[in-house]
Amino acid sequence: MMKKKIIYFLCTGNSCRSQIAEGFARHFGGDRLVAYSAGVESHGLNPRAVAVMKEAGIDISSHTSKLIDDEILNRADYVITLCGDADDRCPMTPPHVMRLHFGFEDPAKATGSEEEIMAKFREVRDAIRDRIQTFIKETM
Repeated sequence: MMKKKIIYFLCTGNSCRSQIAEGFARHFGGDRLVAYSAGVESHGLNPRAVAVMKEAGIDISSHTSKLIDDEILNRADYVITLCGDADDRCPMTPPHVMRLHFGFEDPAKATGSEEEIMAKFREVRDAIRDRIQTFIKETM
């Protein structure tokens, strides 16, 4: 049996983008991978991220916002940053870790009506979904 690949998604606060990516990776990767997420800071799980993932049929409500764990970072096969801040501030990764950057706009910074803000969350969710689906198809 093949060893499951470990994917570690990193973002600034581990509240939206990295949580969404972890949810999609677990959903699309099935038993081929183990997905984790963390942040260079811990901002708490964003309720709008939970809501838009629920709309997509994925429950991330039990996720928690975590700081980067060096042990997971060093065991990972892939470390994927989802924002420029995390890409800049992520600790050094060992040579065996494939480091990638998938940059996405921060939906938590959206302004306007609740409908406009949720539209931004859905837009970012769908972009992350498409990128994670492609990544898994190409690498797993």
